[in-house]
Amino acid sequence: MSTHQIQYDTLLSHYSNPLESITLLRQYRPYFELIPSLRRPIDSLISIPFPVVQITSPNLTQNHVRLECDLALIMCDPDWKVKTGQEIFVFIHRPNEDYSSLLKRWRQVEVMLGEEYYWLLPWKHRSIISDRGESHYPLFVTLDYSPSRISKGLEGASLPHVKVSTPAIELPPDTEENQEDPICDPTE
Repeated sequence: MSTHQIQYDTLLSHYSNPLESITLLRQYRPYFELIPSLRRPIDSLISIPFPVVQITSPNLTQNHVRLECDLALIMCDPDWKVKTGQEIFVFIHRPNEDYSSLLKRWRQVEVMLGEEYYWLLPWKHRSIISDRGESHYPLFVTLDYSPSRISKGLEGASLPHVKVSTPAIELPPDTEENQEDPICDPTE
């Protein structure tokens, strides 16, 4: 696995935690202000990695679709335990992904959200009404390995984006070193 892929996976796992997602939103103030309560952040934000929605078509058939974003951040009222209708879709720049591919992922999400849909929420949040949101907001995240043309394109298109520093990564152990069988000395 390449170092860039490990950085991407580390960042994805990092922002899967709602408290860490808040630190991401803190870097883009208009979205940070959408959080209903900072005194109760765990109850105010649901972070869903690789989200899935149930699309209901006009002929009443239903199918499940994984959205092409990396995270969905759903705002919730902590007192009433209901969604507020504000949904943020996070697109983390993937290793070897070009600007056009990044934008296509966002456009695919926009097309899917044009249909009637319901969230497949994590088990912990199953009691929350999961109908479609009223407002959809994209947030693009670039890393150190992202080419400057990506940030330049996002700025030129006036799309909300933040650049995050490379997270501390835990490299997997070297597999070749671990493949050796220990020598057993019966005299010990």
